[in-house]
Amino acid sequence: METCSSFKDGSSVASSPISSPNISTLLKIKVLSWSKETGLPASVHVRVCNKSFNLHKTLLCTKSGYFKEREDQISEIEIPHDFPGGAETFEKIMLFIYGCPTLIHPFNIAGLRCAAQFLEMTEQHSTGNLCERFDLYLNQVVLQNWDDTLVVLKKCQDLLPWSEDLLIVSRCIESLAFTSCMEILDPERRREKPVVMLEGLVNQPWEYTTVEILINQDTWIKDLTDLPFEFFRQVIGSLRRQGMKERYVSPLIVFYANKCFIPEDQTNTVMLQRALDLLLTRDKAYRFVPVGFYLACLAHNLKHETVLKLQDQIVSLLHTAHTENFIYPRAGNGNVSFSQELLTMENLFSAYVSTKSEHHLTSSSSNVRVGKLWDIYLSRLPYNQDMETKRFIELIETVPMSFRESHDQLYLAVNAFLQVHKDITQEEKGSICSYLNCQKLSEETSLELVQNETMPLRLVVQALFVQQLNTHQAFKDCSDSFRFTNSADFSGSVVPSSRPLTSQHSPCTDDETGPRSRPLCFLMQKDATLDEYESTSFRIHNLEEQLVSLKKTLQSHSNTKKPTCLGKRSASRNKNTFGQVTTACIGSVSFTSQRKYANRLLRVLRRVNLFGSRKTNTTYVGKLDR
Repeated sequence: METCSSFKDGSSVASSPISSPNISTLLKIKVLSWSKETGLPASVHVRVCNKSFNLHKTLLCTKSGYFKEREDQISEIEIPHDFPGGAETFEKIMLFIYGCPTLIHPFNIAGLRCAAQFLEMTEQHSTGNLCERFDLYLNQVVLQNWDDTLVVLKKCQDLLPWSEDLLIVSRCIESLAFTSCMEILDPERRREKPVVMLEGLVNQPWEYTTVEILINQDTWIKDLTDLPFEFFRQVIGSLRRQGMKERYVSPLIVFYANKCFIPEDQTNTVMLQRALDLLLTRDKAYRFVPVGFYLACLAHNLKHETVLKLQDQIVSLLHTAHTENFIYPRAGNGNVSFSQELLTMENLFSAYVSTKSEHHLTSSSSNVRVGKLWDIYLSRLPYNQDMETKRFIELIETVPMSFRESHDQLYLAVNAFLQVHKDITQEEKGSICSYLNCQKLSEETSLELVQNETMPLRLVVQALFVQQLNTHQAFKDCSDSFRFTNSADFSGSVVPSSRPLTSQHSPCTDDETGPRSRPLCFLMQKDATLDEYESTSFRIHNLEEQLVSLKKTLQSHSNTKKPTCLGKRSASRNKNTFGQVTTACIGSVSFTSQRKYANRLLRVLRRVNLFGSRKTNTTYVGKLDR
């Protein structure tokens, strides 16, 4: 069923959302009808794309400048093969010439307009000719609708260069760019959700499927990224000319380039290269693009200049990267030591370190993050026998040791290397393990190291010694905390101490940088630690004896009546030989509650003392072994 599109000048062109019926049959009927009405037979044989048409030369010359110029030629006219739209479009043009309303819609308007221009069907030859009518339809109908504009623009790809010369492409581009800017500005407040951006992907690994889900949340973004690249490039240029901020433009380019990652083939690599050229021309673009995207691009065979630009962007954002996006050598593909993937990652981290001056090689949050990322990368490399110890040490030294607050990941890397190189000498093994600081290992990793038969004996002994010191310090802190919180619970009594709490120091805590910042050799020189440990055990033993005495006193009083106070409170207090305050008159305090409290406290202290005694024996044994 035909519909009619009206224009501002009052004219109209029939249009249909679906394809027309048998156009060839309809055209033959019109030609026969014209012959009957005029009594003139078809006088010219026109051939278009291997299809022939018998038409009236006189009628063609009144509408088309192309046929007017060939009016004196023979009755055979061959239309060139590059005729826009082919034979089907030519048939629709001929229907208009024979007085039949032309069926147009967004899917054929571009071809009709180009064909009309080819045949020179302008106002110069006939008033109200097709060129002007098709332009009106484009401007007043197509370009006012987003979906129609997209359809026409995609059809223009098969009509180049005619569609570009007639400015159909540029008009569609400008229309799409303007509508996109309105989507960002949202002057009518029609958007219910904010515009899709890349901020949510900054702290996440770059994954193709995740990005595709994000793209599909905004229809206009999905439509633009589905365009052919040349048209997309022109849209980006128009967006920048119309003033769209780069924080909105750069994500569009990234979303478009994301299509090139899966599947990976040579065609997609070329498209990715062109998209990156479009992105990296802007200095501010990198601020709005996650580093995971740049790392994903490095997996493709790009131009050297593009790789250098990508590396510069990655180095500036390396502390925000994720190891899932790093480039790993493939197992079984030869020597890993100098593989392209490893060399690329090594250059990135080396470049990051070189950007930091000597005064900034400290444990800042960014540097610590980079150091951890590098150690994780080393722990995941597919090591083989071809990698030498010297090369592995070079990889460890890629980032300074000051970047490593924890050595857990470095231990995993060392262990992965040693598991493959079990036949290396003890000297080589010691050289590698010398980079591990047992004080910077977590408790879980330290326990794993002690049980790891691959690790050298010296490192295991160091780990055991650090565990011993940490256990002692934890016990000491526990006993100090107990004395401080319970010193005045027994009717104002105070537990004596041979040394003030504030004057007690430990080799693990006397440095303000933390309990694990001292070198191991320094801790091993602190023999006074054991003496202090013994002093603490002695004080706890004295406290236990006092509590036993108190328990006996309370038990003897429990068999008598509750005593009454015979004098003032101040006259009933006397100090015992230990300096502890005893109570001659308990008053109204319940003996039963005091006895229960003393029993519980005594049991706790016995367990603590037993634990301390075992640790003391372990300490002496360890000391003798050493």
